[in-house]
Amino acid sequence: MAATVKMEVNAEEFVFGKDGSIPVVVQDYESAEVLMLAQMNEEAVKKTFETGYAHYYDAETGKVSKFGGSANTQKVMAAFLNKDGKTLLLKVDQKGYACPERTAFSAFDRQIKGAYNTIGGEMFGRLQRMIENCKKNPEEGSYTNYLLIRGVDKIAKKVGEEAVELVIAAKNEDKEEVVDEAGDFLYHMMVLLSAKGVKLSEVCAELCKRNR
Repeated sequence: MAATVKMEVNAEEFVFGKDGSIPVVVQDYESAEVLMLAQMNEEAVKKTFETGYAHYYDAETGKVSKFGGSANTQKVMAAFLNKDGKTLLLKVDQKGYACPERTAFSAFDRQIKGAYNTIGGEMFGRLQRMIENCKKNPEEGSYTNYLLIRGVDKIAKKVGEEAVELVIAAKNEDKEEVVDEAGDFLYHMMVLLSAKGVKLSEVCAELCKRNR
């Protein structure tokens, strides 16, 4: 897993607004899901980078506090400042929930346009959480739990079978068949990664090394 961000911050790089704050877009570092929109003042920025955990500024109270407390945290994995220095983007490893009611992983949980299948690559992060939840909270009749209980040998065998079926589908002209078989392959691959304790972020980090 990537190391927590800890660095000295040059406050002069940040352009704070009239109220002394800067908007912060917060994303999950693995799935790129937008978790929340928050604010930081200079104190919050410094505490965030000194501790490696997100601290935010509350304009109503004028106070700075660590996000969520002890059990509900956002570990900063990467940070980006836009070119004019007026907006900060945080990539975080979130534990718990982003919404104030602590009922949803992201504060943006109400999709008002588009369908669920339009989220693209975010699905991998969500699928990873779903599989991990199956490991922690087994459900009777769950195929994912069936695979996890049978172990790596069974899962690996399924990955191999699905890989072959994907190759066969790719030799045909039916695009829908390729999509279907690719879905089967990727799902079983994700279950295998979970069984081996491998996270998507680790695989992505390896791919980044190869593309330097």
